This record gives sequence, C-alpha cells and structure tokens, in this order.
Amino acid sequence: MKQTITGFHAIEEKVRAACESGQIDGLSLSYSKIGPRVKKILEVARTAGIPCSQVDSKVLDSLVQNLPEVARDHRGIVLCNENAKESTQSEVNFDTWIAEAKLSDENKTVLILDEITDPHNVGAILRSCDQFGVSLAVMPQRNSVGNVSENEIIARASAGASSYVPHSVVKNLNRAVQKIKEAGFWVYGADAGGESVQNLSFPAKTAIIMGSEGTGISRLLEEQCDSIVSIPTCGKIDSLNVSVATGVLLYERYRQGLS
Repeated sequence: MKQTITGFHAIEEKVRAACESGQIDGLSLSYSKIGPRVKKILEVARTAGIPCSQVDSKVLDSLVQNLPEVARDHRGIVLCNENAKESTQSEVNFDTWIAEAKLSDENKTVLILDEITDPHNVGAILRSCDQFGVSLAVMPQRNSVGNVSENEIIARASAGASSYVPHSVVKNLNRAVQKIKEAGFWVYGADAGGESVQNLSFPAKTAIIMGSEGTGISRLLEEQCDSIVSIPTCGKIDSLNVSVATGVLLYERYRQGLS
C-alpha cells in the first residue's frame, strides 16, 4: 500500500519517527525548493538515510492529485511510503493493552471517540492526546474515520501526532467500554448538564467518552458512564466543538495528575 503525506508537521514527525525506529524502507522525500522548514526536514531525513530528490513542482502536484483536496497543498515537499501497512507502531491491540492495564496501578487515561467522523476533529483530538499524555485512544470500526494511520487529513490536523498516540480500532465500542470498566477504569461521558469538571477529581484510571459531532454520546454508552462531566462556559451558542472540548477535559485530567 502506498501512502502519500503532505504538511510540514506531519512529514517532520513521520520522518523523526522513522529515524528513531530505523524503519525507513519504502520512504522517500520529494521537494521542489529549499526553505527553512524543508531544509530542517531534509537534514533529519538524510541523517536517517531516507532518499531525498529535488523535483519540479509539477511532479509534486502529480503525487498528491489523488489525495483529499485539503491535503493537496504540498507546500513544496511530499513524503511517500511505498510499504505502508494496515497498522503502524501507534496502532495497538485493544485486548492486549487492556489485559496489561488491568494488572497495573499506574495512572492511565483512555479516550473513547463515539462515532466522530470528521478527520479534522480526530486529528486535532490526537494532537491533544499527545500533549496531555493519553494512554490510549479508542474508536469504532464503523461510523468513524477509518484507518487513522493512513488518513492524510488526520496526519496533517494532528501535526504528526497520529504517528505517536497509541490507538485501537474496535468492532464493538460498547463491549470495549465494558472491558475498560472491568480493568478498573472509571468512565466519564462528556455532555452538557453533567457535573462541572471544576468540581471533579479524576481517579488514577480514567476513561473519557466524547460523543459524535451531531448527536453526542449514544444511549448505550451513556448508560455505562459512571458520571457525566461538563465544561462550564459563558457563550451564546450551545456548545464547544468536540475537539476543543476534548482538549479542555484532557488538560484538566493532565493538570490534576501533576498535583
């Protein structure tokens, strides 16, 4: 499977990840001109042994022509992976992860995405996951964004965090939440009208469910929540964007862990 990646952040993080892991087979960089950002990326790529070629901008245009429109703005550099697989280092087996978490007393945060279908939102959420130390992001196989690791829009919106954040795609999200609870996690659903996050002390093992952009958390998942948590606001519109709300809740969870 061939993967084409654009965007300075996404390319740089993918190159750094390949450099750290030593997995560079099939990777190649094409660029049209050298600016400060491109020069920085090329230095890391060449150190790792990734082939780099200067080409005409029309060649870059042809490389990205089949990408979603938002990902076609290559800005003079494109990373190609000829050996992209269905899963990457950041994708983990859910059952294995849960079995290990069940035996651990360490602080862990699981983020559950319930049918969030906008790849821009998922990318922004994964960026927050990286910044605030989320242990695992879980999303359903159906009614979701598909393969996170192979989605160019997610890679760009996450600024490359999709290469680092551990995530699992599960067939049955309701059953996955049951297993999360059985592993000792307290499950909190994010929705208006719940307990203010300002008054909440998150336990060592915390799982947070974020609902879809349109309908929120599904009924079956809401029934599994130990508590509903909300973010106090003062605006005139109904609610925050799901990626922004996720960032706020993850920050508060992270902040409490530092206390």
